[in-house]
Amino acid sequence: MMSSQRQSFVSESVTNGQRKRFSSGSPDCPHLQKKICRQTDMMESQKLANFSVAPNGVSKSTVLGKKQGSEKKVLAIKNFKVHNQPAVDHISESWRFLREAVVAIQESRKLRDNLTQEDLYRYVDNLITQRPPALLYADLRDLTEKHIKSRLNQFLSGTSDRLTFLRQLNDCWTHHCHQMKMVCNIFLALDRGYVLQNAQVSSIWDMGLELFRQHILEEVVVENRCVDGLLMMIEKERSGETIDRSLVKSLLRMLSSLQVYHKVFENKFLVATEQLYLREGQRLTQDRDVPQYLLHVDKRLTEENNRVLHYLDMSTKRQLIYCVEKQLLSEHKTLLLQKGLDSLLDQNRRHDLSLLYNLFARIKGGLDDLCTHFNAYIKSYGKTIVINPEKDKGMVQELLDFKDKMDGIVTECFNNSDKFVLALKEAFEHFINQRLNKPAELIAKFVDGKLRAGNKEATEDELERLLDKIMVLFRFIHGKDVFEAFYKKDLAKRLLVGKSASVDAEKSMLSKLKQECGPGFTSKLEGMFKDMELSKDIMLAFKQNSQIGSTPMELNVNILTMGYWPNYPLMEVNMPLEMVNYQQIFTKFYLAKHSNRKLQWQPTLGHCVLKAAFPQGAKELQVSLFQALVLLLFNKADSLSLAEITAGTNIEDGELRRTLQSLACGKARVLQKTPRSKDVNDEDKFIYNKDFTNQLFRIRINQIQMKETSEEQQQTEERVFQDRQYQIDAAIVRIMKMRKVLPHNLLITELYNQLKFPVKPADLKKRIESLIDRDYMERDKDNPNTYNYVA
Repeated sequence: MMSSQRQSFVSESVTNGQRKRFSSGSPDCPHLQKKICRQTDMMESQKLANFSVAPNGVSKSTVLGKKQGSEKKVLAIKNFKVHNQPAVDHISESWRFLREAVVAIQESRKLRDNLTQEDLYRYVDNLITQRPPALLYADLRDLTEKHIKSRLNQFLSGTSDRLTFLRQLNDCWTHHCHQMKMVCNIFLALDRGYVLQNAQVSSIWDMGLELFRQHILEEVVVENRCVDGLLMMIEKERSGETIDRSLVKSLLRMLSSLQVYHKVFENKFLVATEQLYLREGQRLTQDRDVPQYLLHVDKRLTEENNRVLHYLDMSTKRQLIYCVEKQLLSEHKTLLLQKGLDSLLDQNRRHDLSLLYNLFARIKGGLDDLCTHFNAYIKSYGKTIVINPEKDKGMVQELLDFKDKMDGIVTECFNNSDKFVLALKEAFEHFINQRLNKPAELIAKFVDGKLRAGNKEATEDELERLLDKIMVLFRFIHGKDVFEAFYKKDLAKRLLVGKSASVDAEKSMLSKLKQECGPGFTSKLEGMFKDMELSKDIMLAFKQNSQIGSTPMELNVNILTMGYWPNYPLMEVNMPLEMVNYQQIFTKFYLAKHSNRKLQWQPTLGHCVLKAAFPQGAKELQVSLFQALVLLLFNKADSLSLAEITAGTNIEDGELRRTLQSLACGKARVLQKTPRSKDVNDEDKFIYNKDFTNQLFRIRINQIQMKETSEEQQQTEERVFQDRQYQIDAAIVRIMKMRKVLPHNLLITELYNQLKFPVKPADLKKRIESLIDRDYMERDKDNPNTYNYVA
């Protein structure tokens, strides 16, 4: 009974032992079967020692434990003890198979047919469990190191050229990586178990990289030839040759994987790059013009960016691009701007200007220098437009075209940068005021020409856009009061003669001026429009007045407030009795409604429509009052001399000569002059032209405009200067009344802050002396440079 129980226990133990052994080894392995048999024999011997049976059929332990009397029998069963000591030949056999597999991988041979990948995994697992894993790791490292050392000799011969050497090195590296991947797969259990649990131990892959770096790449000859070869290939590509980019990429990835890219390659590469572009920049700035050079720089930057994308390490990009920008742009930016910016702006080469802006935006201080030179160009070019008197006729249009051109460049080429917008404004404001008063005068006359009725160059929308552009120039002018004086004079002519192209355009311009300069600037101009509207109402009431009666003529009168309108010279002329009577009737009518007012008739502003009966047909002549007075004289005589006409009209000599010239020398010659000439002389005679004919029924005979003489222009400027004096006086008194006591320098500073027109310090000093003489202020007794306000 006991014997059968013991046998059953042993059989179960053996069976369990066999399952445990076979779980980690091959069931077909003969040496494992031998080992299990030996262990079974040992257990059988132990079995007999622990459970021996006495001849009488009672166990030995029971006989020894029996006492006299009735004591119970006890059976003691202990755990089965198995000593798992691996056999030495099993460890060596496993490593032999693994080493054979690793060597086959290193030599690119096939594994033996009866050795599978699963077998190799099991051998590794057995070795890890049967002995310390560090020993297996060390054996693998030694085997890998031996193989890598054997590959070094092929690189030390020095007989191959650089390209061949690089290919050999790349093949060696590629094979090494492939081999290490396969080895890592086989020893995966070692990598995941032993290596992960020991932070100080490198992974099998890293161990392979470390050995390759230590025994191959850190060899001086190999390192130098590798780096020099790579630099040679990159230099060839930069010179336009085609290279094997995949080879360069593989080798540079090798350097990065071995963690020597920055140490052995990058520094030398950047030095070589700097030297190359240093020489290239110095050469090409002399040989090529600026647009070609900029295209070359842009091409180089694109090439270097592509190199980073194709084979260089991304960490090199910043230093590489900086090196190119420094040697090709930063070192030559002043030369490029001096040599090419003016010509690019003159020729309006916007594509090249955009490229210049984009390239200079990459370098430190590039845009600041570009902006400075851009500002200087505008000042220089604009000054040639403003200063030259020969360009006065087309100055404003040229300024508008120049402004449009520069605006387009700033918007399209300079990315509408605030810096360049401000530089453009500052430059225009600077050069347009280099010539005092004249630009303001010419801008006012340009506006007059565009707002006249005869201007058919533009539609209403185009005229509105043109006025907006003119206002931009107006903002740059310091002497806006000069513009106001000339604009008011021209506006008065347009309103009185009825030559305004559009009332809407006139009021639009007025609103722009009001928005820009305030209501004080346009108050007189607005008053002129009010006078014209009130005059229409007055004339409507006058024509409805029963006192007029029937007259052979019609009268239209504009009542002008003297403070709003320019000052016109008074001139007494001889008018027909019918006209004089009509004037008296209107004067009586107006003063009856508006007492305490005085009317002064201005014949210089009058115009008439005459009905003329020529033998060839009746016509209506639109003429000025002076022209009408001359023509009415020929109702009594067919021929008159200059002296007779002068006596009959009493018109000023210069005005009369221009009037006769328009009637006898213009396109519509209702009079004939003898002798024939363009100028009117004292001996000339004027004859009624009986043969006058014209296709039109109503004919406008324009008065020949006297060109503004220097004296008249000077008078206008003097009136502006006089108005400025009043403004200066008012500003001084206003400041002194508030401050009471003020040093001279502070007073001058305050005046410059308040006055809106340019003024010289000498002029300010004169106004201060004038106010001191008139007892508005006095000098301090203790300090002559200080002024006291006199209440």
